Amino acid sequence: MKTELVTSLKRRATDIIADLNETRDPVLITQHGRPAAYLLDVETYEALNRKLSVLEGIALGEQALRDGRFVTQDAAKKRLERWLK
Repeated sequence: MKTELVTSLKRRATDIIADLNETRDPVLITQHGRPAAYLLDVETYEALNRKLSVLEGIALGEQALRDGRFVTQDAAKKRLERWLK
């Protein structure tokens, strides 16, 4: 992973973004010697958001199971059939 100073980003934004789009390697932006932000290309950002959505859905399903909030497959099919009508 590449690291850039925030001042470098201000001066060389076009070059840094062009390199980012080519390599798809995130860039850590530092400010006063400390990590301040990550710069990601759009495709990587969107892919991470999709993965996060799937993981959140799985976590919600697991919590529903733990809470006893579930139905049988037959009951789910009947609900779905009613909903689709």
